[in-house]
Amino acid sequence: MVTSWDKVLVLAPHTDDGEFGCGGTLARLAEAGTEVRYVAFSIATRSLPEGFPPDTLAREVGEATAELGIPQSQLIVHDFEVRTFPEHRQEILELLIALWEEWKPDAVLQPSLRDIHQDHQVIAAEGLRAFKRTTILGYEIPWNNFNFDYQAYFALEQEHVERKVRALSKYESQQHRRYSDPEYIWNVARTHGINVNREYAEVFEVYRVVA
Repeated sequence: MVTSWDKVLVLAPHTDDGEFGCGGTLARLAEAGTEVRYVAFSIATRSLPEGFPPDTLAREVGEATAELGIPQSQLIVHDFEVRTFPEHRQEILELLIALWEEWKPDAVLQPSLRDIHQDHQVIAAEGLRAFKRTTILGYEIPWNNFNFDYQAYFALEQEHVERKVRALSKYESQQHRRYSDPEYIWNVARTHGINVNREYAEVFEVYRVVA
């Protein structure tokens, strides 16, 4: 399935969500020559720790996605205020529809519909509406998912997880969060891999497959 994808779109409600949810898969896709476009919808200026300038996360996401093999030309960063996405649902939907009409990705990787964060819920729901004619998979953010359907596993090599860890290390402003711990990232990838007799893996919910 993965090898048939020429263009993959990643929807990240906030900078770093895409890396946490599917950074290893993005590294694997980019390595295979897939054109990956990453869209972040918020740089969370009001949630930054004290001492970091307002554009910190806009810079950090550029460094992180470059580490995964995504060129700057394929990175789009919006500035919706964190935790206000429900108020901007129609505007977000129109941005997503414009992406479909302009680029028509072969697959979309987005938050799970089971994600409890209100911003993630909006991106997940509107993503389904905007991209209903192509393959859509939901990635896992473990601390936001009380339930998750483990329907698709993307096997990863050690180098893919290494690149994911390096990408997330670019977020200097987020290193105080416990889930930024490299050991945790390795353990999650290792656990998912063991479940399907692979060394490492990332998991997805399957919403639509168009082959």
